[in-house]
Parts: sequence; C-alpha cells; structure tokens
Amino acid sequence: MQSSTVEAIQSKKIDQQNSISINDQNESIVSFIEDVPVYLNDAMRKYLDEHPNWDQHRLMQAAISGYLLEKGVTSLEMRRFYTQSMLSKKTMRGNI
Repeated sequence: MQSSTVEAIQSKKIDQQNSISINDQNESIVSFIEDVPVYLNDAMRKYLDEHPNWDQHRLMQAAISGYLLEKGVTSLEMRRFYTQSMLSKKTMRGNI
C-alpha cells in the first residue's frame, strides 16, 4: 500500500516537471492526491475523451477556480487564471 502511494507521488512529481503552466510562466505549483468517487472519475474520463484539448490538470484547476469564484473569492489572479484555463486551446502539457 505504501509503495503504491510513493509511486503515485513520484509519478506526480514527474508530471509536474513536464507540465506547462497556462500562463507559460514559472508559477508555484502545489500537488495533492485526493480520492474521488468512481462516478466522478468516470464522468471526468468521458469528458476528457470527448475533449482532447483538455487534460486532467486543466480540468481540475478550472473546476476548483470556478467553484471558488462562485463562492465569492474576488482575486484578480483567480479570475485571470480561470478565464485562461477555460479559453486556452492548448493542453496544460502542450500535447496539441
């Protein structure tokens, strides 16, 4: 169990090193691992399969920033980040 967690963390670190920021700037990135219900994961996979210009990182960042904006966070940076993540034609990893 612990070895799979360590492998997941190491894989996440590699993904972070290969990721490209939406702004193409050196932003501070905080990684977290969270379990999600199967139905949510299935819905995310279906969406990502239907929208190849999105990846899981962009989807999660857009969802979290959109939620925080709806709940009253008024940061200009948050608004800019949400707008850029929603309108970007490239994936976070630049695979398009």
